[in-house]
Amino acid sequence: MDKLEILWTPQGTNLPSLGARALTDISDGDTPNIRMPIRMLSIDTPETTARSAAGAAKIDAQFQQLAGWIQAGQAPVSDSFAQYILPKLADIDAGTLQFQQGKQAGEHYQQLIDQRLTKPSGSKRKLFVRSPEPPFDGYGRLLAYVSPSYSTREIATLSRVQRATFNLNMVESGWAAPFILFPNIPGERDLPLFVEQALAAKNAARGQYQEPLSLPGYEYRMCEKLYSITQKLVNGERLNETRRNSWRSRYCADMRDRRLYGPTVYMQIPEPYRLWIWPDDLQRSISRLNLIPVSG
Repeated sequence: MDKLEILWTPQGTNLPSLGARALTDISDGDTPNIRMPIRMLSIDTPETTARSAAGAAKIDAQFQQLAGWIQAGQAPVSDSFAQYILPKLADIDAGTLQFQQGKQAGEHYQQLIDQRLTKPSGSKRKLFVRSPEPPFDGYGRLLAYVSPSYSTREIATLSRVQRATFNLNMVESGWAAPFILFPNIPGERDLPLFVEQALAAKNAARGQYQEPLSLPGYEYRMCEKLYSITQKLVNGERLNETRRNSWRSRYCADMRDRRLYGPTVYMQIPEPYRLWIWPDDLQRSISRLNLIPVSG
C-alpha cells in the first residue's frame, strides 16, 4: 500500500457521557442512535444545580455572605452593579428561590411537551429541531430551536404563534428569561415575537416574574462565580485583573438602538431587549450589526 499524506484534520465534538443511555439502539451497521441533551437557544431557565433543598440552603448562605462582601467593598464590582444586585442577594433566599423556580420551570416544560406533542388522535408527534452552525456548545449539547413537527397541511392553518417553538413558549410562560446570544439570533419575524412575549410575561408577573427579586439563570451563575472569586480575595489570595473580572464575560447590546454596553452595565438595558455577545464575537458583531459602543 502506498504511503498516505494527510492534508486535513476533521473537527469533532466530545458528546457528554450518559452511561448506558448514550447509545439507545442501532438501525444498521453505520447508523447508531444516541440520546443526547439539547440546549434550547435564546432562553435561560432558573437553575436546579443545587440538586436539593439542602444544597439550595447552602447557596442562600453563600449569597448572603457575598452580599456582605459587596457592602464592605471587598468584591470586584462597580458601585452601579452593587446597587443593582444587592437586593437580589440580601433581601431573599436566592438559592432556594432559584432551585424552586428551576423545578417549576421543568414541570411547566413537561406539561408543554405532553400537550403539544400529542395529536388530536392521541398519537405522538415527532420533534422538529433547527440547529445553527456549529451545532454544539462547549458542553457537547446540541444547540437548537425545537417545536412540534407539523405537516404541510397543518402549517397552512396555523399562525406563527400557534406553531411556536418550545423556546418561545417558555419565554411566554415567564419560566424562561430571554437569552438571545449572537450570532444565534432568531429570524426577523421570530425576534419580535420573543421580545413581545418576554415583555408580556414580565408585565403580567408570570412564572419567575411573580417574584420581582428573581435572578435570571445567567445572573445566578454569574453570582456563583463572583462568590468564588471574592472568597479567594477575602482569604488573601492575589488574583490578576483577568481572574478578578472573570465572573463577568459577555457584552450586551440594546436591540432598540444598537448601543453596546460593557459586561457590568448590562442592567441599563431592560431584560427583553438584551442581546448578549461573547468577547470573541465582539468585533464581528459590531461590524455585522452596526453596534454603537457606549463608554463607561
